[in-house]
Amino acid sequence: MKTREQAIKYGLTFPDTYKDIPFHDPNWVLVRVKGSKKAFLWTYERNGYINLNVKVNPEWRDFWLKTYKSVTPGYHQNKEHWNTIILDGTIPDKDIKQMIAESYDLVTDSPTKRIYEAVKQIPKGRVATYAQIARLAGNEKMSRAVGNALHNNPDPDNIPCFRVVNAKGELPGNFAFGEGVQERLLKEDGIEVIDGKVDLEKYKWNK
Repeated sequence: MKTREQAIKYGLTFPDTYKDIPFHDPNWVLVRVKGSKKAFLWTYERNGYINLNVKVNPEWRDFWLKTYKSVTPGYHQNKEHWNTIILDGTIPDKDIKQMIAESYDLVTDSPTKRIYEAVKQIPKGRVATYAQIARLAGNEKMSRAVGNALHNNPDPDNIPCFRVVNAKGELPGNFAFGEGVQERLLKEDGIEVIDGKVDLEKYKWNK
């Protein structure tokens, strides 16, 4: 990968992304995430080469800096969280793509996204509690946020929110899914529901 066009084309393969020229300067072309409008890929020409600024996890920042001379601390950005990739032909495409992908993942990370990813892991025939999902999403104290996220589930077919119950095994009520919907889905999953409640000792996901 040596050209701006190749880098931008790869950046646009990620979901909900778009190209932007924010500074009225064609030398600076960014790839952003729709909604948040956060940029995860900055492209510009400097010293005869196309440069890419990518966000990095501080734990990986120094690994990339030590591995390639053409990876340097982020130019004009916070050097703790950004690296610059100089497209001089010395870095394999697979590693450039990995760094861009890691930048996208960091920029799009959010508590709601982590909640949905945790819910996706609940296997058929098992339930999880709000506190359990909060812990898996990185913060045991955000049980209420779990409830809000599940209530606004954008993809019920792939995010099985009906498998989440409260600490007593109780279903949250008709307001979340519609009358009888959660109970029906749980029963279709092979889970017994008695008086609006699931036996956690029998059906709780041990994760």
